[in-house]
Amino acid sequence: MTTVNVTTTNNTVSVTEDGSSTVVQNPVTTTVTATTAGPQGPQGPAGASGLQVDTTAKVDKSIVYYDGASSQFKADAIITQTTLTDGGNF
Repeated sequence: MTTVNVTTTNNTVSVTEDGSSTVVQNPVTTTVTATTAGPQGPQGPAGASGLQVDTTAKVDKSIVYYDGASSQFKADAIITQTTLTDGGNF
């Protein structure tokens, strides 16, 4: 017949089975945290490849704006940091 005795004292676990003893000291507690990515936001329109900006006429300190006449975003000499600070309005 198999006899098993398990005792614990001050973080020490002793297991005795049929006269043979095994001692495990200071059991280690392992914490595992599992996470998953949250929502990524809405998808863009089908076939969209991102924001397209016409930069063919860009100059130093150009600011991107939307030109309704051409239906595109542009960065050129018409709207720059200087035009906004020297009389432009928001």
